[in-house]
Amino acid sequence: MAAHALYLGLISGTSVDGIDAAIVQFDDDHGLCRAAMRFGRTYPWEAALQARLVALGQQAGALTLDDLGELDTRIADGFADAACRALADAGLAASEVAAIGSHGQTLRHRPLGRGGDGRDGFTLQLGDPSRIAERTGILTVADFRRRDVAAGGHGAPLLPALHAALLHADGEDRAVLNLGGIGNLTLLPGDGAAVRGFDTGPANGLMDAWCQRHTGAAFDRDGALAAGGRVDAALLERLRADPWFALPPPKSTGRDQFHLDWVGAALRGDEAVADVQATLLALSALTIADALRAAQPGTARLIACGGGVHNAALTRALADALPGVTVESSAAHGLDPDYVEAMGFAWLARRTLLGLPGNLPSVTGAAGPRILGGIYPA
Repeated sequence: MAAHALYLGLISGTSVDGIDAAIVQFDDDHGLCRAAMRFGRTYPWEAALQARLVALGQQAGALTLDDLGELDTRIADGFADAACRALADAGLAASEVAAIGSHGQTLRHRPLGRGGDGRDGFTLQLGDPSRIAERTGILTVADFRRRDVAAGGHGAPLLPALHAALLHADGEDRAVLNLGGIGNLTLLPGDGAAVRGFDTGPANGLMDAWCQRHTGAAFDRDGALAAGGRVDAALLERLRADPWFALPPPKSTGRDQFHLDWVGAALRGDEAVADVQATLLALSALTIADALRAAQPGTARLIACGGGVHNAALTRALADALPGVTVESSAAHGLDPDYVEAMGFAWLARRTLLGLPGNLPSVTGAAGPRILGGIYPA
């Protein structure tokens, strides 16, 4: 395997706002030292499919087996289209890419199962990797989460090992925050102690869904809707009282738990749209801050990535909730915040092909390190 081969990472997050594609070059055979993104871009979903995925994430409707099979194919085609467009836009041939790492689209994530004991735990990402390999002509690695869940883990978050490789600093306690639909933290102790990580709860997902339902916009640009409202303190406390927030790590969650019906159950019914948006923003910022203070109280620097970095109101709220902590974008460390996750799945594909584990048991709670994903030759 060439030491400087290119890998293409693909992911669509819980907000379903597009398919992120990142073409990445790693500098050694383990991909642990440095990663250089050669190209990154977000490609739109086909509108009707995106609407269907958003509705499913908000608990709307059931799926027949035929529906499930059709979605698996249509999602794969969306991912394959994004990969082919990324190659064309980057001026690269398929033969120049060693592998695609495809996360797929999460439909459900219940690693503890319905009973909460993990015996029936599962995670479901759609996007047939055989179809992606066939369409692109590139070996594809996919289905990264299920092996960790099979080993008793949460299958998430999976990127703390990459965060540690790229962003750890001796002598400074750091945390990496991914602000996707769901927020997740990676804890990087400056003394070399074990890396930890876990989901914190909603980040952008609830705000996006509320904004779309009431304004038609896919997201709250710059937090403008939230900035026009006032935090409803009573509503905020009802939402923060959800028992999930008090669970100890390891833990993970998704839109199947934090969705608009969950919000609706806490509403009186007469709240202003902007006030609810402001409250959801405060919920994201405060639950992230609560989790960070509890898990690593000495954190000096919080490095944020993901789409929420562009929400100025959210980043201000985070800084206000974490006095004494430097809150900054991963861009300050040479990593485009929009594509860190996609880079991560390129990295995981490389790990799989090298026969190296991709999970961290200290993060996911799995029984041990595991080689993740399946390999689908071109």
